[in-house]
Amino acid sequence: MEMDLTGMKCPEPVLKIAAKAKEIPEGEMVEILADCPSFSKDIEAWCERTGRTLLFCMDEGDGKYRAQIQF
Repeated sequence: MEMDLTGMKCPEPVLKIAAKAKEIPEGEMVEILADCPSFSKDIEAWCERTGRTLLFCMDEGDGKYRAQIQF
């Protein structure tokens, strides 16, 4: 599953992920695209709080980030 959250600013990307998380089966991998400047810190903190596994969050340049979470 992929979620494109580009164009959203903090805290919108994490709020969208949190809302969608209720529908995502355990073990599912979700790839997220975002361009919020604080996204990498925000998604890391959210995963720690919720017990999800952040597989990676990388800066793709031009202010864009790609993250993958295992639910």
